[in-house]
Amino acid sequence: MSIIDPVALVDTTRYPLHLRGPEREHLLAELQGQLDTVGCAVLKQFIRPEHLPALVAECDRVAPHGHRNFNRTNPYFTQDHPEYADSHPLRRFYDRSNAFVPADHFGSDSALRALYEWPAFSPFIQEALREKEFHRYGDPLADVIVNLAEAGGGFPWHFDTNNYTVTLAIQNANHGGDFEYSPHLRTPSDENYPGVERVLDGDASLIRTLVLEPGDLQIFKGRYSLHRVAPLSGAVTRYVAIFSYAERPEMVGSPERTRQLYGRVLPIHLERAGLRNDQLVD
Repeated sequence: MSIIDPVALVDTTRYPLHLRGPEREHLLAELQGQLDTVGCAVLKQFIRPEHLPALVAECDRVAPHGHRNFNRTNPYFTQDHPEYADSHPLRRFYDRSNAFVPADHFGSDSALRALYEWPAFSPFIQEALREKEFHRYGDPLADVIVNLAEAGGGFPWHFDTNNYTVTLAIQNANHGGDFEYSPHLRTPSDENYPGVERVLDGDASLIRTLVLEPGDLQIFKGRYSLHRVAPLSGAVTRYVAIFSYAERPEMVGSPERTRQLYGRVLPIHLERAGLRNDQLVD
C-alpha cells in the first residue's frame, strides 16, 4: 500500500488543520468547547469517504498481527487487591476479548502513520486540548495502533495509560460497538473511587454514549474519563485507529499493561516503568 498524502486524505475544506486563519480558529474554539463540557470532541467525516476503503485495506493487512487476548481485567489493568471490599473498583473484573495491532506494524508504508506524523496534525490536537506540554507517545508499541473488535467482543470499562487519545473510526461492526464514557471522572490527584463505582454499577446520569461513523475523528481525555466499547455482533470486524499523546516524551505503558495489550514487553518498558506526571494507579 502506498502512502496517501494526509492533505488528500483529510477533508481539509471542512477541517483546515494546516492553514492558519479564522476558519481554523473557529474550528478550534468549537472543539475546545466540546472538550470543556463533555470531555470529548468529534470531527465528523474527517477522512474523505473515497479514502476509507484504503484504510480498511490497511487494517485488513495488519489484522493478522493483532494480539488477541481473552482475560478478565479491572479498569486499571492491575492485579486484584484483596485488602479492599468486593465492590471496590480495583476488585471489579470484566471479560475482555479484543485485539490490538502494535505500533511497530505501521511503518513508512502506512497511511495511518503518515496522518499521525503529518506536521499539521499534532499541533492542531495540542491547540484543541490547550496543552502546553504535549508530545507524541514515546511507546514504540503504542503510538499508532489499531483496535480490532469482533463479534462478542468490546472493551470493558477502563482508563487509558496515556493522557490523550485520538481515535479514527475506520469500519464499524454490523451491530453494537458504541462508545460509552464518563467524562472528567478522576483527576491527576484524585482517583474518585466512589464515582468510578457508580459508573460500574450503571449510574446512567454519569454515562454518555457516542456513535462514531467511519471517517470520524475523536479527541478524548481517556486518562481521566472512564470509558468502554459496548459489546458488538455480526461478521464485520470493527476497526478503530488510535493515535496517542502524553505530557512527557519519555512516557510508555507499564510493563504489566503492555504485556496484556500487546503480548510482549520491550526493554524500554522496564527502563521507564513509573515515569509519570501523576500518581494514579494506571
